[in-house]
Amino acid sequence: MESLPAMESVWVQGATIWTSGPLGKLESADMMTHEGQIIFVGTHEQAAQTAESMAGVPWRIMDGAGKHVTPGLIDCHSHTGISRGINEVGQAVTAEVRIGDSTDPDDVNWYRQLAGGLTTVNTLHGSANPIGGQNQVNKIRWGSLHPDEMHFAGAIPGIKFALGENVKRSQNRYPNTRMGVESLFRERFSAALEYRRQWEQFQMGITAMLPRRDLELEALSEILDGRRLIHCHSYRQDEILMLCGIAREYGFRIGTFQHILEGYKVAEAIREHAIGGSAFSDWWAYKVEVQDAIPYAGAIMHKAGVLVSFNSDDSEMARRMNLEAAKAVKYGNLSEVEALNFVTINPARQLMIDTSVGSLEKGKDADFVLWSTHPFSTATVCQSTWIDGREYFSIEKDRDHRAKIAAERKRLMARVFGPAKTEPSKNSPEKEENSQGAPKQSGDDLSSPFEYWENRIVFQRNLQMYRLGMDPTRSSCGECGVRGHQLINPISEPVQP
Repeated sequence: MESLPAMESVWVQGATIWTSGPLGKLESADMMTHEGQIIFVGTHEQAAQTAESMAGVPWRIMDGAGKHVTPGLIDCHSHTGISRGINEVGQAVTAEVRIGDSTDPDDVNWYRQLAGGLTTVNTLHGSANPIGGQNQVNKIRWGSLHPDEMHFAGAIPGIKFALGENVKRSQNRYPNTRMGVESLFRERFSAALEYRRQWEQFQMGITAMLPRRDLELEALSEILDGRRLIHCHSYRQDEILMLCGIAREYGFRIGTFQHILEGYKVAEAIREHAIGGSAFSDWWAYKVEVQDAIPYAGAIMHKAGVLVSFNSDDSEMARRMNLEAAKAVKYGNLSEVEALNFVTINPARQLMIDTSVGSLEKGKDADFVLWSTHPFSTATVCQSTWIDGREYFSIEKDRDHRAKIAAERKRLMARVFGPAKTEPSKNSPEKEENSQGAPKQSGDDLSSPFEYWENRIVFQRNLQMYRLGMDPTRSSCGECGVRGHQLINPISEPVQP
């Protein structure tokens, strides 16, 4: 994309509109956007009156008959578009590092996620540290020339915390036990309290010496002041309760428990001490500490009063968050409206950006998705994705782009390797020979050198993983990039499957 799409005034007519707001689900309704904001949601007659009062506006009419419109989907746990690694593993506490400093606006996964209706993400540091780096909430403005153009203006800052196996398995680094993780939290928050006291005394004139600025303690002080949200990787109930106890002791409220696989066991504590839980929909049994995970967890927590969202933790899964939400209907028997909220208004509330996004209401950002049919259908197709009144994905334009890319690839291949060879006739008695004059084998076919080198790269990667005792065919659910660290640092203890 050479430049950002133009902002348009859009009038969707006759669609099923899932507002994720007070209006609920509307049949045969209209929605209008202008100058990047939603200005109307309701009946066609009322929309026509609005259009009449705005004479001269060049409306782009979109026929919504038989189609569905939802708010832009929101992923509360993403690692997409982080340049050069998502874990700063050098020490246990890295609160000073910022994911926003390494945003990669050119990651093609952004475009693929737009094609699945995703518009906003909570981009998080990995889970290799008990206290990791600062998060970055992004809008997927594909085509942005500068990383800052993707950053969600006004989003409250956050930080990644982590519990469990990921943080205690690093060799030669404290902590190596779960009790060490709790002790580390208490020690760092006590240090942050003292750091804040020093600055308060200086600002009040009690002390004359300017305190030394500490970026790590500054970030932790913001948690104590309620100006930074904790997003904590968590699995087991005992560890969830431990962090709730730390929050009570130091007087702050947790933002979200991420993954929260045993959250259904301690939902009341989560409801009291956190804004909510951002869960996996149905991931379980991929390592010992998640053996009690169940697919009904999200619905159980929701019914207990916890603000629940579903997240991806995976660039591929982020392309299908609508289908992740549908699982709350299958597992837990929630209504379709409640289930869709798990990937729209609920994550917006967890990130405290719900005044701008998460629902289709007058005055909110014009972030919406047009689906070919019911958004929970496996047959549905995202036809267009809009952010701030700009069309960042269009299925029609995508087809045109694919055709142009295929033609350009064919042209470049011809320049490098010459024109494609004509296949011999099946009836021809002649046998094709290789450069040594021997009958040509299937492995000698060099008409596709790109495929050859791609296979070599995959082979080398798999071989390296086998040497480290890892199974390349297994997924790394919930690892938050820790497994990737093992690949680039073979000295570390191999990850157990």
